[in-house]
Amino acid sequence: MDLLLAAVGLVLLLLAGDALVRGAVNLSLRVGIPALFVSLTIVAFGTSAPELLISLSAIHEGVPGLALGNVIGSNTANVLLVMGIPAMITALHVVDNSTRASYLQMIAATALFIGLAFFGSFTWVSGLILLAALAAMLGHAVYAARCHKRDANALQNAPLEDVDIEDLEGADPDLPWWKIIAFLIAGLIGLPIGAELLVNASTNIARDFGVSETVIGLTLVAIGTSLPELATTVMAALRKQADVAFGNVIGSNMFNLLGIIGVSSLVGNLPVEPELMHFDIWIMLASSLLLGVFVLKRINITRIWGAIFTALYVVYVVSVLI
Repeated sequence: MDLLLAAVGLVLLLLAGDALVRGAVNLSLRVGIPALFVSLTIVAFGTSAPELLISLSAIHEGVPGLALGNVIGSNTANVLLVMGIPAMITALHVVDNSTRASYLQMIAATALFIGLAFFGSFTWVSGLILLAALAAMLGHAVYAARCHKRDANALQNAPLEDVDIEDLEGADPDLPWWKIIAFLIAGLIGLPIGAELLVNASTNIARDFGVSETVIGLTLVAIGTSLPELATTVMAALRKQADVAFGNVIGSNMFNLLGIIGVSSLVGNLPVEPELMHFDIWIMLASSLLLGVFVLKRINITRIWGAIFTALYVVYVVSVLI
């Protein structure tokens, strides 16, 4: 029954998260918020909503290890699994990739997260530091994007325009108001219910099998909450959009570390368990650095590399469970 409830909670999270993104994007565009800002903030936050609700629910239920395990496990899964599986379908070409700056920001966010973890617990002070770093990175992203767009339009002697609405995930210029409201309500109601179901069921599964909530967060919950990123990356790979695939993973990882842990730390302390510091955090860092070899050296992630990435993730999960 717990497995069934966990599956129901996960599906509800994914559907509610998608509904919230669609509703928020279209509402923002209707009231005149620039599409560029929406793409860098609301969409990114919306797609991270399942992880955020899981973390907040875990703190409320008294299992903070599940919250940290979910973020660390999701970041590892995002690199090895979310990049590995699409690469096995079709190679990810990095020759024209322009995500170097974003990747370096992700490494900086990872280093900041690990540095704060050495204090033994993420407190409200840690949360403010992480959220300040997130605000700085978002501000830089908005500024850089507008400068890039301004330069491109200047070369064409065209007026400055925002990003195309069609490029935004979930944007539909013809979506009626009642559907926008329905999407928002569905997302706001479905997310907390799904999070509650998944956390409670995962906790019960952990106790039944004699493993910690942290391990469940590193594996079952992390894989589940990475499914939206996996679906997006697969589609980007099939469309030969390597920038989208890399940007999806890099952006998600930054929001997980800075946004989710930042907000969660303001709600309650997140103690860092010794096993996380001894193993899992360093696996997360190693996988992030491995991705850098391909981003910085502009090496294509071929099918062989995709298989290696996926195999490494399987080995990691097995090592966590045994």
